[in-house]
Parts: sequence; structure tokens; C-alpha cells
Amino acid sequence: MSGDELRYRRVFRAPRELVWRCLTEPVELAHFWGPRGMTTPLDGIVVELRAGGRFETLMIGEHGSHQMVATFTEVVPPERLAWVEPATGVHTTSTLADLGDGSTEVVIHQRHVPEPMRSPEARAGFLTPLDKLEAHLAHLIREDRP
Repeated sequence: MSGDELRYRRVFRAPRELVWRCLTEPVELAHFWGPRGMTTPLDGIVVELRAGGRFETLMIGEHGSHQMVATFTEVVPPERLAWVEPATGVHTTSTLADLGDGSTEVVIHQRHVPEPMRSPEARAGFLTPLDKLEAHLAHLIREDRP
């Protein structure tokens, strides 16, 4: 891994298909996308789930908004999802591995990450949506049980 790359790994106690759904469906993304303190309204999310398709999110917080505009480069359900953000040059690849016990390992690998996005504060901020995803998955699993 070079100096402009970041890697995050998280194991979720949820089946891979459910994790995939949360990472690819706007109605699910709206529950967790963006760092703590920001929301991502459903009408601010575009997912054209195919290579070459658009992936856009509008995150809104008390100090303003941030729009991410990306193009999917790889879509392999439910295993791999990759996109590039033309504005920053960041390439993000998420790999989902079924651990065989109802859990899913997600590895997020980012390349060409600009220096400000590699700071400890930025990295900590990147982890908060994963925390929110974990809580959302737990909620969905509880809802699904009788």
C-alpha cells in the first residue's frame, strides 16, 4: 500500500446480501451515509448500479453541505463495488466477504487519497458512517425477527 492509500476493515453481524443492499440502495444509504453530524436525504442520493453509472450523495450538516459525485467502475453483486470521484481522483473499492457464520467482512480500499483526507481527523470521520451502518444493520435484523 502506498502513502496515498487508505484501508478500512469492519466485520458486520449481518448476511452479505443485506450489507450489499445497504451499500447500494438509496433508501438504506440515507440511514448512515456521511460522517456523524451530517445527514444524507433520500432525494440527494443517485445510484445507477452498473459500471459507468452515477453515484452521488448530498450530505447536509449544520456547517453546510458536501456533494460527492462519482462513477461506478465495478459492480459485482454481492462481492465488490468500486467507484472513482473525478473531483478528487479518489478510487474506492469495497469488498464484501461472507464469513460463513452470518457475518460479513467489508474491506474498503481507497487509492489516490488527497493528503487532507488522510489526516487522523478525516480518517476518524470516515469511520463514523461505518458505526452508523452497524447500528442500521442491527436495526434491520431486529425488525426482521418475529
